[in-house]
Amino acid sequence: MGTEATDEDLAASWEASVGGDQSSADDAWDAALPSGGGGGGPPSDAPQSIAQQAVGSERILNQDEIDSLLGFSMDEENGAKKNGIRALINSALVSYERLPMLEVVFDRLVRLMTTSLRNFTSDNVEVSLDAIQSMRFGDYLNSIPLPAILAVFKAKQLDNYGLLTVDSNLIYSIVDVLLGGRRGTIAMRVEGRPYTTIERVLVTRLVEVILNDARKAFDPLTAVDFELDRIETNPRFAAIAQPANAAILVKLRIDMEDRGGRCELLLPYATLEPIRKMLLQNFMGEKFGRDNIWEGHLATELWSAPAALRVVLDEFMQPLGKMMNLQVGDTLVMNATPDSKAHLMAGDIHLTTGQVGRIGQKVAMRIEAPITQAAKKKILEAR
Repeated sequence: MGTEATDEDLAASWEASVGGDQSSADDAWDAALPSGGGGGGPPSDAPQSIAQQAVGSERILNQDEIDSLLGFSMDEENGAKKNGIRALINSALVSYERLPMLEVVFDRLVRLMTTSLRNFTSDNVEVSLDAIQSMRFGDYLNSIPLPAILAVFKAKQLDNYGLLTVDSNLIYSIVDVLLGGRRGTIAMRVEGRPYTTIERVLVTRLVEVILNDARKAFDPLTAVDFELDRIETNPRFAAIAQPANAAILVKLRIDMEDRGGRCELLLPYATLEPIRKMLLQNFMGEKFGRDNIWEGHLATELWSAPAALRVVLDEFMQPLGKMMNLQVGDTLVMNATPDSKAHLMAGDIHLTTGQVGRIGQKVAMRIEAPITQAAKKKILEAR
């Protein structure tokens, strides 16, 4: 009986030590050990000290801390900034902020499209810029909501391609407006069928209007002609870049009172690379940093700048020794005759030819040919 009581007392002391109750553990050890057991309290290497250290050092993370560490959140679909490990492994994150002039170009595109589409549809059209973001080309193809029409266009001066996507809502709205549909009625949508020839032709005209406005939007920066290459309905046939290539995506919203839809303009970074230096400049005013007053003043001063001209009758080669020994009265025989043409020179550049004569007491030259194109080119190169 004494042994059983002692075992029960030892078990109670162990439970008390695991629970972290130091005072109850000391009492349990005092009650369990005999009076001559060598001290009142647990030994220095008792198991309760190890258990207390394990319980005190362990800290369990809650779900919010785990999500923050991994970079997952419920509002990540709303454009929230990603962080943590998710930000490192997500291949869709590409920064476009190194090209600040793009926002200015696309804002200009929105203003131009508002005017052009009003003239195109004869309706009240409002164009708004929803978002400018960068993503991988393959991720964008996988995110296109079908059915849709994809227009592949080529930027001639940039020698690359771009993509313009028109969603089904905008397609049916444009068809309804251009064919005289009444306002306030919902466009009829027939799902599961390909687009008809009439729908494709009308959307092609819409795409041409948008591409023409895009050309005008880039004009203050650089001359770029966007030419429609083909119309596709399957994203697999609209692959204009590698899936891992980065691209700029511009989301536009077109509203025609109670009708409308979205169109998306995608430009790969490879297309914008030739004009990257221009896109890096800071925006100052509506003229992209150009000062028309200064340009006009500079042009006026250039036109009034003096230029030294020489009239050359003839040129010939002579030994240097003979020229050094010339005396007063020596005669140099030229190959020119009284009817030979003289050459008008500006420095080393030959401008034109003419006939030498006299007006009053002054020697004159009559110009008989316009300035050559080669001379104009050399003058421009010299500037």
